[in-house]
Amino acid sequence: MTVDVRSVHFDLGEVSRDYLDKKLERIGYAKDMIVDLIFIFTKEKDFKVEVTANFRRGGHAHLEEHEFDVHAGIDKLIDRLEQKLTKEKEKLKDHKAGPIPIID
Repeated sequence: MTVDVRSVHFDLGEVSRDYLDKKLERIGYAKDMIVDLIFIFTKEKDFKVEVTANFRRGGHAHLEEHEFDVHAGIDKLIDRLEQKLTKEKEKLKDHKAGPIPIID
């Protein structure tokens, strides 16, 4: 899993980058499901925190949060990403299990 972090209109800083890395440890269980994560932090009136996750099976997810504090935005985004990964993992399990055979 590769992680790409970009910031627009400001410098993200080492503290915020370390905070993001620490939060990414929560989704370490899904490293085999994800090809790459692309984070984009934009500063306007507030912070817009976006992530695009590309999955090994070919799908992708795009999530975004708006928050006045970049750390709060990271928290909310990682929570939503974790929910999305759980959903994808369930889809993968259901797909592998396949249909239940009918025996007469």
